[in-house]
Amino acid sequence: MRSEPIVFLSLVERNLESAYTDGEQGKPSFATYPLAGLEALAPDGVVIPFADGHTRQLPRLTAGPFRYATHAGSYLERALSYAHVPVKQAVIAASALSLIYPPHGIDGYPREAFLADLVREAAADIRGALDMGAHGVQVDFTEGRLAVKLDPSGQLLRSFIDLNNRVLAEFSPAERRRIGVHTCPGGDQDSTHSADADYAALLPGLFSLDAGAFYIQLASEPDRPRALGIISEHARPDQRIFVGVTDPIDPQVETAEQVRDRVLEAAQYIDPRRLGTCDDCGFAPFGDDTSTLRETAFAKIRARVAGTQLAARQLGL
Repeated sequence: MRSEPIVFLSLVERNLESAYTDGEQGKPSFATYPLAGLEALAPDGVVIPFADGHTRQLPRLTAGPFRYATHAGSYLERALSYAHVPVKQAVIAASALSLIYPPHGIDGYPREAFLADLVREAAADIRGALDMGAHGVQVDFTEGRLAVKLDPSGQLLRSFIDLNNRVLAEFSPAERRRIGVHTCPGGDQDSTHSADADYAALLPGLFSLDAGAFYIQLASEPDRPRALGIISEHARPDQRIFVGVTDPIDPQVETAEQVRDRVLEAAQYIDPRRLGTCDDCGFAPFGDDTSTLRETAFAKIRARVAGTQLAARQLGL
């Protein structure tokens, strides 16, 4: 499914705050867009398996210094040409791109030097979008839940969080309020890579990220009250929470009433004044993923908008 920019709605402001997002539709891949045009890559990098048996493989870096060949601002510029309201821009987390560095190292380019370059480039990607006028920036952190699955000790997750916090440390508190983090168990060709990893092992650490907002997959979560309880316990009071109320993988289109009820459920755990809604994941995070029809995607988005408005009225927002 490919499309023009799509909309998300928030309950954060008393008058419904709305913004467009490109939904990653213009990117060849939400994860590797910064590498498009980079020459120092080999194809045999980390393999990410999905539950249905298909895989995605990252490239492997072969030489330094590491630089982004493509920045998110190039996609934002196109989205701004369509938008009549503010635009949220998605970027990939530094922790995801850290996986392109080979375990055996690169001669003359130690891992520490690569990470320093990566932090600088990831921060520049975010800052470029903010400076271009993005209403907010969403950092895609789908590898967070995957880290829990790959390393139940939590060490890999902590290293990812520490690296992403190095990037966020480059921004002022006011700027960080405009930066959010997205988490989900992956979504590609109607399958996931880590839905079987316990959310309880991810969520407490997630909120140690120094970001102002969190976009959290919940519509497809089998035990939403449990996850919402963990969010309520660990999210800081200054962090806004956007809960997933539609599932892009499920071909059944949610009704506005279902969305409303999911928002009201979340409002039992999270102050509605800092509560918003989102989709669980992107509808086409990889350019070759056509598993979701355009009509289905937009029907789900319309249900999210209508259901969010119903909930807002019931909550008196």
